[in-house]
Amino acid sequence: MLKAENISKRYNHLQVLKGIDIEIYKGEVASIVGASGAGKSTLLHILGTLDQADSGSIKYEGKEISGLNHTQLARFRNEKIGFIFQFHNLLPEFTALENVCIPAYIGKRPEREVVARGKELLGFLGLSERLEHKPSQLSGGEQQRVAVARSLINRPAIIFADEPSGNLDSKSAEALHKLFFRLRDEFGQTFVIVTHNEELAHMADRMLTMSDGLIHH
Repeated sequence: MLKAENISKRYNHLQVLKGIDIEIYKGEVASIVGASGAGKSTLLHILGTLDQADSGSIKYEGKEISGLNHTQLARFRNEKIGFIFQFHNLLPEFTALENVCIPAYIGKRPEREVVARGKELLGFLGLSERLEHKPSQLSGGEQQRVAVARSLINRPAIIFADEPSGNLDSKSAEALHKLFFRLRDEFGQTFVIVTHNEELAHMADRMLTMSDGLIHH
């Protein structure tokens, strides 16, 4: 589904990624682990097209994306990729439902369809009673579930999660981890998760270990 070859990235004099090869398969949960500074988040951002590699090739479903221009890349990201971050990045002035719907509005999808999908996702995640609540009125676990719903609104092919449970208490973290596998089982959702959480890393279908800018298989 996703194949990246010889991905390199340098920031000033620091070589962060040193020619990484990685392949992600449809419907799998892959975890990426390693010490801080190993390049995990940098790799995730490059695979998710939020950042660009200095060299290398990234193909989604056989299509090379490094040649896309800025507008094409933004459209591709909106349609094909979902993101979940450690800090959920919800907009404080909008309700849970509005936050979830924003990526679909950016994608110019019809409002009625978007709102119905947003309500369906929040219901699936156990947040039917929280549609009109703003982030400040939600617990940390609830806010992160809203972020998960937002990542799913456009039915992305793949979701990238960067320390998704790093800000949660252990009970909320465990619930979030179980949710990822439920989404995989029920919707065939593909996840690539950077995590320091050993339990989540070992639950994954495949665990990739990074050190010194390389993946060790």
